[in-house]
Amino acid sequence: MDHMWVRVGSNLIARVSGPMKFRLLLQPLMSSFFAMRAGLADAKLGKPPYFWALLSTSGDHMPMIKDGWKSVGGVFIAALVLDAVYQVIELRFVYPGEAIVVALVLAIVPYLMVRGLVTRLARRRRHDLSTTNKQPGMRRAA
Repeated sequence: MDHMWVRVGSNLIARVSGPMKFRLLLQPLMSSFFAMRAGLADAKLGKPPYFWALLSTSGDHMPMIKDGWKSVGGVFIAALVLDAVYQVIELRFVYPGEAIVVALVLAIVPYLMVRGLVTRLARRRRHDLSTTNKQPGMRRAA
């Protein structure tokens, strides 16, 4: 069992300097792009930050999960496929568990972090702009 964890750890660390390392930057950027779009839409509709709403609200989470998957699902699948290609090239074998971990780290984690952050920032900015415009004697900057 210890041997397996050593192998998994060394395989995950080797991805940083191995072939196809560009994906370690590209996939979180793509995920963040889709998260920004969804976070701005959430703020416009007055929805709470995505991950916080998943954790804190009770009831049916399936529509929220489907919405998130619709945004980031393609990036997740691409991360799985690219990691499988990396494993075939570098390791001559595919470890599905490692591919899932890499896809989660490269696609899902940045998406959850960025979507909520963008929603909070956009809502704060909208609130600040609306209160500035309502104060007497205050003019909106052009």
